[in-house]
Amino acid sequence: MSDRLDTPLRSRRRWLPKRPRNKDAFGKIAEGIARFLGTPRFLLYMTAFCAAWLGWNTLAPEAAQFDPRALNFTLLTLMLSLQASYSAPLILLAQDRQTDRDRVAAEQDRQRSERNLADTEYLAREVAALRLAISEVATRDFLRSELRSLLEELQDDREEERSSAADPG
Repeated sequence: MSDRLDTPLRSRRRWLPKRPRNKDAFGKIAEGIARFLGTPRFLLYMTAFCAAWLGWNTLAPEAAQFDPRALNFTLLTLMLSLQASYSAPLILLAQDRQTDRDRVAAEQDRQRSERNLADTEYLAREVAALRLAISEVATRDFLRSELRSLLEELQDDREEERSSAADPG
């Protein structure tokens, strides 16, 4: 077999056609199982299964029992141990996937918070700039007061001119 990249690999004969692999499929299945294992329905099913197992192997004729009470239900113990040995890794895998999703969500929340903070700071600077610009602009009340003071000065000047014109002396 050649290790060179410019030489194609020999085709291998496959027994089954190659299907595209979804790398996330097993994780989704594990989450589904873990989610089911944590439900009251599963506990009810497991209780019914164990009760039926124990009832059959206790009350059925000895020839029909497949896990006799005399052997302390060894097969049931093995079955429950097998179920537990598969459940624990599936639950851990589901928790790891949830942790990854939580980490991604936390990172997105952090980025969103940073953007919101930047937007808020920008808007605060803009409001401050507008306040400074408004304080430099003459307001309507300021103009009115200035015009009143000018009008009063003009009236005072006219009165002085009239009084000086009336007084020749």
